[in-house]
Amino acid sequence: MFMKLDRLQAELPQPKKPDPNAAAALQELLGGKYGEMSTLGNYMFQSFNFRNKSKLRPFYSLVSSIFAEELGHVELVSTGIAMLNNGPGDDTEEVDVSKAPFHDMQDIRLAGSFLSNGGGAMPMNSNAASWNMDMVTTTGNIIIDLLHNFHLECGARLHKLRVYETLKDPTGREVCGYLLVRGSVHAHAYALALKKLTGVEIEKMLPTPNIVLDRIPECQKYLQEGSHRRLYRFSPDDYKEAAGVWSNDEVALPGDPPGNLEVVDGLPEGGKIPELDGNYGAFAPNYAPEEIFEIASKLYKKSR
Repeated sequence: MFMKLDRLQAELPQPKKPDPNAAAALQELLGGKYGEMSTLGNYMFQSFNFRNKSKLRPFYSLVSSIFAEELGHVELVSTGIAMLNNGPGDDTEEVDVSKAPFHDMQDIRLAGSFLSNGGGAMPMNSNAASWNMDMVTTTGNIIIDLLHNFHLECGARLHKLRVYETLKDPTGREVCGYLLVRGSVHAHAYALALKKLTGVEIEKMLPTPNIVLDRIPECQKYLQEGSHRRLYRFSPDDYKEAAGVWSNDEVALPGDPPGNLEVVDGLPEGGKIPELDGNYGAFAPNYAPEEIFEIASKLYKKSR
């Protein structure tokens, strides 16, 4: 089972301005072949389908812990997309719809993000192709699955860097910076798992691709706090066996700030989920939002 907290895994700065085309680029990190929907889907179903959980507990705990983190990554990227898509804004209650208040939206890359989804994120890539089950690999063979996961994380880091290089807005860049650091952790973890199983020192292939994180400003605070050395269990008591793979005997990758690896009880501190303003002319939340706000206010007071 899962526990949901009303926080993001990382604090996201507010966009300087609405930028739907930047949001379209971020969609690749959500619903692309190497996006967060893919990492989530792979690790989720691998953990559900895992054979001999008790006998292979360290590896099962590792996959399960990373799967739980990926749920938060989907939330983080989706929030960044929605923040950047939140426009062109107009909080005027009496919008003159005959004046084409959203004329500019006809020129954005993913018009459906506004026309159908109200400016929200969807499980699709940067070209609006739907994410699908063909992007999930769960063979039941632990070595093949872990090798696939290693490849998936390396490919994901490549795509994150490419998306990062297209963005100037701080919101999208922060999403990429955080995920580049955490993706490095996951690639490292799967490499260590394969080494424990096979004796092959796959971690020597890292960083693959050769992304030097100290050149990316948005990565620096996460490196300085040691996020690149931490594996979170996202559980108060379970999955402690992951420490058998992500062991304190191992150290950070070359090029990253030095230190021993550590398994952290629980989850990262994270940051507040930002407020997304409605857009009255787009019927979001509705054309007469004051009535909805009044109902919500009464229900909120009743809950206290």
